[in-house]
Amino acid sequence: MTQFLKKWKKGLIILAVFVIAAASALSVNIRQVTVSGNSRYTGNEIVELILQKPMDWNSACCYMKERLGIQHQQIPFVEDYKLIFHGPFELEIIVHEKSVVGYVSYMSSYMYFDKDGIVVESTNEELEGIPRIDGLSFGHIVLHKPLIVESHEIFEEILKLTQVLETYGLKADRILYDSAGTATLFMQDLEVYLGDSSDINGKVAELSDMMPKLAGNSGTLYLNTYDPVNRQTMYTFKKKSQNN
Repeated sequence: MTQFLKKWKKGLIILAVFVIAAASALSVNIRQVTVSGNSRYTGNEIVELILQKPMDWNSACCYMKERLGIQHQQIPFVEDYKLIFHGPFELEIIVHEKSVVGYVSYMSSYMYFDKDGIVVESTNEELEGIPRIDGLSFGHIVLHKPLIVESHEIFEEILKLTQVLETYGLKADRILYDSAGTATLFMQDLEVYLGDSSDINGKVAELSDMMPKLAGNSGTLYLNTYDPVNRQTMYTFKKKSQNN
């Protein structure tokens, strides 16, 4: 009987220690959160999307969910994210966003695609900073599948053009490709005819240099005559008639 009481008391002590430890763990909450890798969302928006419930803020619960590989929240335009603890009170969220270079309009929705032409998101909103791509001929569109176009090389051209524009700090609202593959930029009231994809870096560099003089103007600038050898090339700018 005495041996039984000793085991019973020992069991109670272990249980009590476990309960106290569990209660202590459940009372420790995340106090500071830092977010990195995000551009589509603010840091506060990311925190609100990931830590939605009171228990999500509990350090022990949040840590165990991450260690056990429990599926993360699905966030539009976010490929995935990683949770890293720097102590019991500090959490870092590292965001890995989906690569998006443009979008097309399809059946009252906006279909956003990456550098390989794969449709990564569908939404009813036009996101700032991503150009609309017009002139592409495609059939039906399936989410997470490539856009079916006549020439897959067009996506390489779109990627290169958008990267060069970003390098020079320029934003296009819309990019139009005609049947010959020549591109026209639409930047507010300004149209910029680039022609084919040759010397695209030089053409955009010229556009960047000319933007201060073009600010506030409405019309079409023709940069298809760009000549990398003759830097004194004159470009045509046709102002838009007020009657148009």
